[in-house]
Amino acid sequence: MQGQGYIRGIYPVFFLVFLFISCGVSKSLRDLPDISQYEAKTPERVRQSDSTFSSEKGYLTKNSYGLWELYIEGNPLELGLTTGSLTQELFHKQEDALLNKVNELVPSNTKQYLLRKFLAWFNRKMYLNIREEYKTEIYGISQYASETYAHIADAYPRILYLHGAHDIGHALQDLALVGCSSFAVWGDQTEDGQLLIGRNFDFYAGDDFAQEKIIAFINPDEGHKFMSVTWGGMIGVVSGMNDQGLTVTINAGKSKFPLVAKTPISLVTREILQYAATIEEAVAIARKREVFVSESIFVGSAKDKKAVVIEVSPKNFGVYEVQNTDQLICSNHFQSAAYAADKKNQRHILESHSQYRYDRMEELLGESGKTTVQAAVDILRDKQGLDGKEIGYGNEKALNQLLAHHGIVFKPEELLVWVSTNPYQLGEFVAYDLDEVFKKTVSDFQKAPLAEKNLTIPEDPFQHSREYQNYQEYRRLKNEVLTAIFNDQHLEQDLLTELQFSNPKYWEAYYLTGRYQYGKGYYTAALTAFEQALTKEITTVPDKENVMRYIKKIKRRLHL
Repeated sequence: MQGQGYIRGIYPVFFLVFLFISCGVSKSLRDLPDISQYEAKTPERVRQSDSTFSSEKGYLTKNSYGLWELYIEGNPLELGLTTGSLTQELFHKQEDALLNKVNELVPSNTKQYLLRKFLAWFNRKMYLNIREEYKTEIYGISQYASETYAHIADAYPRILYLHGAHDIGHALQDLALVGCSSFAVWGDQTEDGQLLIGRNFDFYAGDDFAQEKIIAFINPDEGHKFMSVTWGGMIGVVSGMNDQGLTVTINAGKSKFPLVAKTPISLVTREILQYAATIEEAVAIARKREVFVSESIFVGSAKDKKAVVIEVSPKNFGVYEVQNTDQLICSNHFQSAAYAADKKNQRHILESHSQYRYDRMEELLGESGKTTVQAAVDILRDKQGLDGKEIGYGNEKALNQLLAHHGIVFKPEELLVWVSTNPYQLGEFVAYDLDEVFKKTVSDFQKAPLAEKNLTIPEDPFQHSREYQNYQEYRRLKNEVLTAIFNDQHLEQDLLTELQFSNPKYWEAYYLTGRYQYGKGYYTAALTAFEQALTKEITTVPDKENVMRYIKKIKRRLHL
């Protein structure tokens, strides 16, 4: 399999094997954080129901929209212990969803051994690049890790390395595997002149991974209070806003293969959110941290009334901000002067779907007039290509690729945030007012819902459509066809017809049909399928070149 059309199929392999930590990570095992400086007692968790738990320093409940809401306060050790105690079932579920797939995806004991040895070497210096307070918080969480995976590694290093999964996932493939899309508008571009930010976090690690999203509200002893969209066992930030109206989101960039793990990007953004109030302070924090992959950190600021992109990589650093416009767009390529001569970035712009999504965001923002929160949500949910072209559901050229962990909209100057509910970005966008949330104490969280129901954005009716049902059927059939291709199994031709019928505008349906037919020696049928694929909007240049190679090989075989 070649090309980025298979990112979603390939990505979980590399994401999950990263988590398959070796017990040989001796340095990190010895480098347990010094917790003696913190006072913290083991939290006494009170189970109020199957979906509501409380303790002295925190509260967890599942709201009516299906989102888990977590509030915690205290020093780093208290934050970790409280999070681990309250979310332990969610924590274990995430570990199960991720680690149980290792044997499925890498069944060979020999390969698992080699992977563990490689990862032990690769992660050898990560602990040197993580702040003590975050190692302490991770240590606290790790006290509630599942014992099921103790044979893989002790809990603390296992959870520590989990925080680099986003980074290593795309670095191991030398691809921008997390195809996130972000935009900000302000001034003349918005209805009230205020800063408005929207983003999709297209991070896919299997369907189960995104089921139990946690909206965490953190009140640390030091730094700013902040919210973050996260999952069990994760203290890093991929999307969040603090009580100063500073927002951070991350977009993966084109990376070289790293030789050693350093600071996970989600912990850099956590530090920014906790300790920065302005863009200048955010840039200063990002500049002093060593990362091991390329990443765009999209920062919005209520105080500065604008947004910028901080572009980081192991050997370069740049800040991109727009001039003479009230609009900033970011997909998965770099835009600052620091990367103007970067050949890897230039090639990525030409060959990937990053520029296409950038252009689509620009197109939709131009059509929306004065952008509102509803308009921002509509853009995040857009499933079409440029000029409204139907490009097939699940196409990575679409802003809504029907795989996102979450979509989110920020209105920093009012401390308002909207978070999507399942599935993908199609459910309601639930509103939270951080000014109101952070006035509460632990006991207050039990008295009234946190969500601002009157501000919530309704669900996308697409999820109830025949087209959506067909797309779900397409995903099922696709997995069946992929299995048949890999294992040289027989399929009925009717199944291939159903595959194409279920997603007729998507090039991949015809490509998979062609791959199966080619493998079985049905060259005329394969040629027809590949030629049909060429008439669709193919995701990347490498994907298109791959289709054309098959066509050439078949024509040589058939002497055409």
